[in-house]
Amino acid sequence: MRRLLIATTLLTAFAAHAQVKVVDPWVRATVAPQQATGAFMQLTADKPLKLVSVSSPLTDMVEIHEMKMDDGVMKMRAVDVLALPAGQAVALKPGSYHVMLMGLKGPVKAGDTVPLTLTLEGEDKKRTTVEVKAQARTK
Repeated sequence: MRRLLIATTLLTAFAAHAQVKVVDPWVRATVAPQQATGAFMQLTADKPLKLVSVSSPLTDMVEIHEMKMDDGVMKMRAVDVLALPAGQAVALKPGSYHVMLMGLKGPVKAGDTVPLTLTLEGEDKKRTTVEVKAQARTK
């Protein structure tokens, strides 16, 4: 019975992580006295999901943002969710969708590893989390 419970727990954890593939996660290194930075990556979901939030121990304020042209002016705004269609890569990159870490507790130096927790929601409204280790770099 105990083996079955352990196997079920491991399979459930694997299934949650297998729902989304994270490629090339990185965070832009900061310079003093910068208090915010962006996190970038490519996400591909196995089934339709929504990225509903991101958190990091480096700050209490993390938002999903979108940058787009509006009447000839580039504007950035927070979005509540980011749709991840099944099988389609969604790029979080500079000048587009990205994650903003604001009110940083300290500098982010090139080479640092930045932990991020992605919270995903399926069509069934169930939420899962994916732990990501993003490397800080200058670009």
